[in-house]
Amino acid sequence: MKQKASPYIPTTNEDQFQMLKEIGVNSFHDLLNDLPQNYIWPNIKLKEMLSEPELTEYFKETSKLNNVVNTNTSFLGAGAYNHYVPSTVQAMIQRGEFLTSYTPYQPEASQGTLQVGFEFQSLVSQLFEMEVCNAGMYDGPTALAEGALMACRIKNNDKIIVHESVSERFLEILKSYTKWQNIDILKFNEVNFSEDTEYACLLVQSPNYLGEIEDVESLSNLIHKKNGLLVQHTYPTSLGLLKPPGKLNADISTAEGQSLGVPLSLGGPYIGILTCKKEFIRQLPGRIIGKTVDENGKTAYALTLQTREQHIRRERATSNICTSTQLIGLMVAVYLATLGPLGLKKISEICYHRAHYLSKEISKISGFKIISKNFFNEFVIEVPIDPKIINEFLLKNKIEGGLDVSKNKQNFLMFAVTELNTPEEINRTIEILKKV
Repeated sequence: MKQKASPYIPTTNEDQFQMLKEIGVNSFHDLLNDLPQNYIWPNIKLKEMLSEPELTEYFKETSKLNNVVNTNTSFLGAGAYNHYVPSTVQAMIQRGEFLTSYTPYQPEASQGTLQVGFEFQSLVSQLFEMEVCNAGMYDGPTALAEGALMACRIKNNDKIIVHESVSERFLEILKSYTKWQNIDILKFNEVNFSEDTEYACLLVQSPNYLGEIEDVESLSNLIHKKNGLLVQHTYPTSLGLLKPPGKLNADISTAEGQSLGVPLSLGGPYIGILTCKKEFIRQLPGRIIGKTVDENGKTAYALTLQTREQHIRRERATSNICTSTQLIGLMVAVYLATLGPLGLKKISEICYHRAHYLSKEISKISGFKIISKNFFNEFVIEVPIDPKIINEFLLKNKIEGGLDVSKNKQNFLMFAVTELNTPEEINRTIEILKKV
């Protein structure tokens, strides 16, 4: 006879007494006698008790001390961008159909979650013009690292070339991923491509970490001659205007999905995008969700490929990544479906033209010199004084200035412009910079 499962019941006072008696103490606090009393019962100086309305008002007033993009003009970027999030995104992520468990272990109960993943894959594949996209990774930097490891498995080669366009932050994460796998990371400018050595892949970031657009096609031809793969990390919003990775002959392409309908949220959670050519699908980490029909002929979604160690033998797993950040994937899918190709193109054009207008006007200010040549929406300006002083001056005027990217005793600021930087804000920023 099958035993009926008992409901979970926490320990009672009697249970606790019996356990304490068994180990020879009278109370829980007797277990803490070896700890200094002032650490167990610290003198915490709390304010007087507040009612709920008073507490709400207190936190509301305290929050005004923060500098936030909702109230300030912001020109910060470098991987996280202040784009507008349509109201459809917030409305859809609250619907019950999509609020099933984040990991669809039971497909029959998680059709909403699976459909979200399928739509995400389909929309991102179209945007990147790549044949395959998985259901999502942790974030952009880890997606790039996973793409590099994927190339090593495909080519059975342990040599990765990193182009100078790749962010130092990404390189640190790549080093963490490869540290115990006997993989060599080589700098692009130190590689002699005339030698017979073959490589697993070449990593390139375009637009790069300073906003410049790289010649990806030339780099793709170069690494293909060495029997390697081209892995491109990109800024997905730029693909409304720039050639997508699929048109640049990239074999694997990755991105940070935050700019596609995901709020800045103090740095996360975000979602990593990983796409590739169909011939490499068996080495793709994460999951692939497929669309089919059930025995009644109705549309059904299922996990088609799931090559992670929870599902298959560890030695054959392509990754130990354990989530697909599906809620963030839903935001991306709703955002792309809301905008459509023309909407995304319009936003890309606005970002591009406003950034070039701002850079041109700043370069006219005495002492300011534009460094960037071929950029999308992010550019570097050489400034006459310490960038920290300039940013402090801007912040007093409710403007979050550019990111300090100074090097070799040169003062550099990198500005990022999105559709939320209005012409009025841009002109006001120019006038304030003239007073620095």
